[in-house]
Amino acid sequence: MSGKVEIMQKEAEKIFETRELSVNMGPQHPATHGVLRLVLDIDGETIVNVTPHVGYLHRGIEKLGESLSYFQALPLTDRMDYVSAMSNNIGYCVAVEKLYGIEVPERAKYIRTIVGEISRVSNHLLWLATHALDIGAMTVFLYCFREREWLLDLFEMICGARLTLTYPRVGGVRNDVPQKFLDSLWKFTDEFPSRILEYETLIDQNRIWLQRTVGIGVISAEEAVSWGMTGPTLRGSGVAYDIRKHMPYDAYDKLDFEVPIGTEGDTYDRYRCRMLEMRQSNNMLRQCIEKLPAGPVMADEPKFVLPPKDKMMAVTHPTDMAYFIIEKACKGCGMCLRACPAKAITGEKKQPHKIDQSLCLQCSTCFTTCKFKSLTVVPGGKGLSDEKLAELAVAPDQLPEDIKEAQQNLTRQFDFIKKGPKAPEGEIYVATEVPKGELGFYFVSDGSGKPYRMRVRAPSFIHAGCLPRLCIGHLVADVISNIGTIDIVLGECDR
Repeated sequence: MSGKVEIMQKEAEKIFETRELSVNMGPQHPATHGVLRLVLDIDGETIVNVTPHVGYLHRGIEKLGESLSYFQALPLTDRMDYVSAMSNNIGYCVAVEKLYGIEVPERAKYIRTIVGEISRVSNHLLWLATHALDIGAMTVFLYCFREREWLLDLFEMICGARLTLTYPRVGGVRNDVPQKFLDSLWKFTDEFPSRILEYETLIDQNRIWLQRTVGIGVISAEEAVSWGMTGPTLRGSGVAYDIRKHMPYDAYDKLDFEVPIGTEGDTYDRYRCRMLEMRQSNNMLRQCIEKLPAGPVMADEPKFVLPPKDKMMAVTHPTDMAYFIIEKACKGCGMCLRACPAKAITGEKKQPHKIDQSLCLQCSTCFTTCKFKSLTVVPGGKGLSDEKLAELAVAPDQLPEDIKEAQQNLTRQFDFIKKGPKAPEGEIYVATEVPKGELGFYFVSDGSGKPYRMRVRAPSFIHAGCLPRLCIGHLVADVISNIGTIDIVLGECDR
């Protein structure tokens, strides 16, 4: 009888025998926050192994940066972590300024700190909204976007853009902030603490939220450091490492703020760190507004800073001017002909060229490319015939002083952007504290105006590699919580 029982037990075990499965999560899954593909090895609902796969965006930002001058590559940084583009811009500018030894004016430092902390709050709001939505809390998503829209309106107020901003510049910021911006920001800092309390009331002690976050993705301080974690992901494990405190840049050394840390190193502690960070950022914004000094917003470094736009207006935005080629001085080299975007310049090689005034866009491209000083500007010449323009035209060096200065500035701007000033030879690594962690720029300079090698240390890339450590042993549903808790954007993973 016992033998039959044993046989029946073995047959039952075969029937109910389980085996490990490999399942794809992503790259189209909405909760992976980008084109992240995770290959999950699961035993039932339990995660046995996780293999992250990035590389689906193929951006090549680092190689693009090596083909551009240091000053041309700035807009590329917006496209890495597009959720906190302003912080990326600041990190890049700080790195290039250190390479060239540029000193930024005090007012510009405070303005950068302001927009950097706005970017941090905006990033954390989007993180909370999507993290909560992934776990099942819909109302928090709507509340967070209410405040985030206010912050995006502030960005639009100072630079006209809401997502990819390119507002900071190497040497300062693009333009000063209007008083209207400061008034609106001050009002925001008055109201924001009560809004944070609303978010916390909804989920802080919500039992479903606690079940999905407490004890999930636990990692010790030692392991977090070994894995290279930074930002709130590291601080949730109890490591008080914040570059704004340890290696201050811009105006952070003049502000009074604390670095929130956790104790358990789980998803809930990382959530609490970011909530407390938003309160600290709110306090820092108020301090910056109160301490904001008067003064310029760009460094007084003509070698490294673009000429003011009003100093080029006489050439780039004429009202009644006309561009004209002096026939005797023209060598027929064809440089202006090839550069003209409107195809308004005609002529044979080694023969004097002419400008068709009806086609001329007055964009000044020909003006900046002419090497023989045969191209000039005729004040009041708009609409006149070529014969009349020939009578009025004078050599470029005989033009009025304001137009000559504008011409020089325009030519300098063209060379500055295209070639860039020569950088000192050597290598440099500069890190800043962006909302997701440590963003580092590593440059190898060969003495030219372009980096020989550009390498970006993006926090999302590092944190995506930590997912196996956070997920193994948990359930499939907890993978979503762990992806949300590290706050990744795939734009900066695939550089």
